[in-house]
Amino acid sequence: MSKSLPNAVLALGANLNLRGKEPKVTLQQALDAIARQGMVIRAVSRFFATPCFPAGAGPDYVNAAALIETDKSPTELLHMLHDVEHEFGRERVQRWGMRTLDLDLICYDDHVLPDAALFDRWLTLPAQAQRQEAPDQLILPHPRLQDRAFVLVPMADVAPDWRHPVLGRTVTEMIADLPVEDVAAVTPL
Repeated sequence: MSKSLPNAVLALGANLNLRGKEPKVTLQQALDAIARQGMVIRAVSRFFATPCFPAGAGPDYVNAAALIETDKSPTELLHMLHDVEHEFGRERVQRWGMRTLDLDLICYDDHVLPDAALFDRWLTLPAQAQRQEAPDQLILPHPRLQDRAFVLVPMADVAPDWRHPVLGRTVTEMIADLPVEDVAAVTPL
């Protein structure tokens, strides 16, 4: 029996029209582009309308999640996602700003990267520092995953039982830990 390929969860988001098309069209086209890169898309969540983060930074988002199988390393996968973002007009100018497409690698199986100590530094980074600092290397799982309904609610459609390798909580449990109003604000389209 052959070993299955590693699984990863991607978060997709957009809040700006691209070439006259609405964000939900961009997300569907981005999924097609990811598949063309050789990724096996196992599941795609529903598309959700979500308030812009941080509040007031622009139009509301359309968010989704995808469960993929890949033979790429996490770093190779991240580079491929950046290439797809660029194809869709993404310019990395402002952290947490408006964008035509945002693709984030949320988790890669149960890997903790680059190591437990660096992951913990980003996990515990104060909110003010999060606005000003960005890691210079891939941190997995995404260090803000457990704080973001706009990531967790779509992720629950594709990987509800994935267990955070550091926090020990499933996606469903992390959603239950969030404020009810944050979860309620993520609404299916």
